[in-house]
Amino acid sequence: MSNQASTLFDKVWDSHVVRKIEDGPDVFFIDRHFIHEVTSPVAFLGLESRNVGVIYPNRTFATADHNTPTINQHLPVQDPLSAKQLDALESNSAKYGISHWGLGNVKNGIVHVVGPENGITLPGMTIVCGDSHTSTHGAFGAIAFGIGTSEVEMVLSSQCIMQPKPKKMRVNVNGKLGKAVTPKDVTLYIISKLTTAGATGYFVEYAGDVFENMSMEGRMTVCNMSIEMGARGGMISPDQTTFDYIEGRDQAPKGEKWDKALAYWKTLKTDEGAVFDKEYTFNAEDIEPMITYGTNPGMGQGISLNIPTAESVEGGKATYDKSLIYMGFHENESMLGKKIDYVFIGSCTNGRIEDFRAFASIVKGRKKADNVTAWVVPGSHIVEAQIKEEGILDILTEAGFELRQPGCSACLAMNDDKIPAGKYAVSTSNRNFEGRQGPGARTLLASPLVAAAAAVTGVVTDPRDLL
Repeated sequence: MSNQASTLFDKVWDSHVVRKIEDGPDVFFIDRHFIHEVTSPVAFLGLESRNVGVIYPNRTFATADHNTPTINQHLPVQDPLSAKQLDALESNSAKYGISHWGLGNVKNGIVHVVGPENGITLPGMTIVCGDSHTSTHGAFGAIAFGIGTSEVEMVLSSQCIMQPKPKKMRVNVNGKLGKAVTPKDVTLYIISKLTTAGATGYFVEYAGDVFENMSMEGRMTVCNMSIEMGARGGMISPDQTTFDYIEGRDQAPKGEKWDKALAYWKTLKTDEGAVFDKEYTFNAEDIEPMITYGTNPGMGQGISLNIPTAESVEGGKATYDKSLIYMGFHENESMLGKKIDYVFIGSCTNGRIEDFRAFASIVKGRKKADNVTAWVVPGSHIVEAQIKEEGILDILTEAGFELRQPGCSACLAMNDDKIPAGKYAVSTSNRNFEGRQGPGARTLLASPLVAAAAAVTGVVTDPRDLL
């Protein structure tokens, strides 16, 4: 090994390369593999057709989340395709000796929520899943990214994947965040500046005061959204906040193993003088509560601003006009006061306990607006239990909200929680593409605070006015 200064990304990546292929991809070892019901059935069929098994079943973890209903989970799933996929996940997991957390299991929940909260996600690991938002786990100083179905089969059979090493980018945010500015606002702000293609081909390290002072839940939100600016993934160097979060969790190391792991984890930081292929720096004071107005996560702005003109945004006027027509918006309009129909709080982006605490801080003592249908969906049964234990459920119930059961829910139109065509939803999820939350649905991405403000007023509202 050379004495050259290394980035966090280099340290984790290079330690997992099994073999380098000249002018080709690296053969790359995977520590943890998460699977769910949507992208795994075909991969298991591939194993069967080749008559090969799962090489390390103890490194793979299965949970049902995408196609699951968020009410009456004790009843048989009505949608035949969803039911079939859920059955396949259960039977395949049993056949190959894979840990399976299906509906009704106390550990069930969204894959990128249950991994960290059970201590499966650890610093310095490589983690994959057939899901683009696997980048969430990078919050722990892991290299985590989404893979396709054929790659799911590859990992099941060999515990390796073939990957070209991405370029490296660092995004620094320094200073103190203003009132009602959350990690979701930080990441929407970065994407609005870099655009949805600005980090294509890169793995991003987030650095600076803002991330150092952020909770683990907040860091997961930021890393979750890395994919929305085209990055392969995002990561944050582990520190005391990380170690405190992991310690004592179900599958975290214990005793001497903990001490040994901790000593290694403390080395996982970018060396002084390490070089990135690209670097950006932003000021925390420039960020206000954000909201999207268009049909990709880069079409976002501070909530107090007017919708920009086509000339001031990248991507061409025709594309921009098409986006605004779909949304029913116009250039130079204010987003404030726009009537909304649905509010969704949940998803692998904002379905953790911190998000529901934030939501409740605005809802408390107020009532849900009559014109709003609200879907309040915890990311896991552990989060659901915390909501009840902390009295958040009482606040929600008193305000006219109902708590649903864990699942991906209205993040994507793969289950019953779909936004009807033409309706507006303020959503704490990660994507606002056309039809993402249902055919013809119009999605405004925002933080839990902005979602709560909209839920109690019935219109897009600056949460700073309600706190």
